[in-house]
Amino acid sequence: MKEYKMVKQAQGFLKVLKDEEFMDLLNQEARGGWRLVSVVAGQGGHYMKAILERER
Repeated sequence: MKEYKMVKQAQGFLKVLKDEEFMDLLNQEARGGWRLVSVVAGQGGHYMKAILERER
């Protein structure tokens, strides 16, 4: 069975991670066994949400 997780580039109301910070966050999740499935742009492309999955 798989489980899913969503990671946002926006961290809070006004804090948006820079590209390098977002990549570091995704790499950290990958070390935890998460695999990137999809990236979705939100609010006119001002930030992104990454959909991650892993085996339970």
